[in-house]
Amino acid sequence: METRRLRMLVELYRLGSMRAVADTLSTTTSTVSQQIAALAGDMGTALVEPHGRLVRLTPAGRRLAEHAVTILSAVETARHDLSPESEPNGTLRVAGFATAIRAHLLPVITTLATTHPRLRVLVREHEPAEALRLLAEDATDLALTYDYNLAPAAEDGGSHATALWTAPWGLGVPVGAHVPAGSTLDVFAAFAGHDWIVNSRNTADETVIRTLGSMAGFTPRITHQADSLDLVQGMITAGLGVGLLPLGTTAFPSVRIVPLTGPDVVLRAYAVARHGRLGWPPLALVSGLLLDRSGRR
Repeated sequence: METRRLRMLVELYRLGSMRAVADTLSTTTSTVSQQIAALAGDMGTALVEPHGRLVRLTPAGRRLAEHAVTILSAVETARHDLSPESEPNGTLRVAGFATAIRAHLLPVITTLATTHPRLRVLVREHEPAEALRLLAEDATDLALTYDYNLAPAAEDGGSHATALWTAPWGLGVPVGAHVPAGSTLDVFAAFAGHDWIVNSRNTADETVIRTLGSMAGFTPRITHQADSLDLVQGMITAGLGVGLLPLGTTAFPSVRIVPLTGPDVVLRAYAVARHGRLGWPPLALVSGLLLDRSGRR
């Protein structure tokens, strides 16, 4: 049983079309079809069936794809375990959100330049969904992601998430705005008539805002989107609305960041890697250094 064929089956399970598999693996649709057919011959059972103009996995195909995830992970683990080089070296690809890169990854890279000069870290700035897609496509080795306690990310059986740090968030409002004393829901209710600013590349904060708005008895009017936290503060300054901001952020003179308690709003950061790669020396080293900076070990 060839692992290449298993990889194609797993990608077909994930992507849903042979053309998409061919594009992802830089091959042709005909090759994918032939390899899946050969795998079906190896297994002695049909793995795909017609579905309109496309094909879909049969129950046996889906079951084999589930086994294939474990098999491919084991093969990757064995390959790394048998590597003659134990000293971390080579290139580690990291995709993550800006705060994680700036405050945590860049100091680690600076340290590695002295302690492990043969290890190169390539950095790409991406929001969680983008970083996780790159991880699934094997276009990155480590994804630095986040979710919120009120908007938890869905688990992915093909990867492992290591909790790093947490950060409380508050509500950014104009500095002169009246903010009632009380719970998070009291604060939200006081701004029910305002426009709300959310992230332009991730929906987690919008989920938090809509959840708390619903609990406070109103539907937030989402009008503006911005990826940059500084731009969010600029929008608040310009009177365009209110939005979530980390409490540790230095507020603009015209912005007040109101703490939210009962319920709290907490961002949770993670280092995510594919099963089978966790023991790879460069990945293990960088993940460990990020844990150290987070105070998690």
